[in-house]
Amino acid sequence: MSFVSGLAAVAAVAALSGQTAPPQERAEALSRLTACRAISDSAARLSCYDAAVGALDTAERQGELVVLDRAQVGEARRQLFGFEMPTLPRLFANDGAPDIDSIETTLQSATQGAENRWIFRLADGGVWRQIDSEPFRSRPRQGDAVRVRKASLGSFMLTVGGSRAVRVRRQ
Repeated sequence: MSFVSGLAAVAAVAALSGQTAPPQERAEALSRLTACRAISDSAARLSCYDAAVGALDTAERQGELVVLDRAQVGEARRQLFGFEMPTLPRLFANDGAPDIDSIETTLQSATQGAENRWIFRLADGGVWRQIDSEPFRSRPRQGDAVRVRKASLGSFMLTVGGSRAVRVRRQ
């Protein structure tokens, strides 16, 4: 992973972690680091880099910034699949990875709630609640293959084993 894309991931995670500094201040820290390249005197450039990297290192140790590699970014995007975050820009928008349109995992448990609608707990930790009234042909069982996919108008469809898909919402 390149240094710049790593810092982009850092900025995105900092935004999600509840950091209270305005975005322009986070961008300023990155700007100070990249501005060091323009210094022609080697000793002054090294001093600039040392100061900027020291500030980033301190921020990371204090938990103000988190550094992720591409694999960790991909896993974070997968774990966030199905959550609505309208107030945040697309997380890791510039990472070059394609959008996640579906996930496949296994069923940990399924319980019927109100109005015979199912609540699905998946092996990856996700919990999905049925929002339509489509019936299942058979009772979902632990270990069954599960696929959740994006559907129209921001909705999601979940299939357990060979069942018909039901409309669900991430909990």
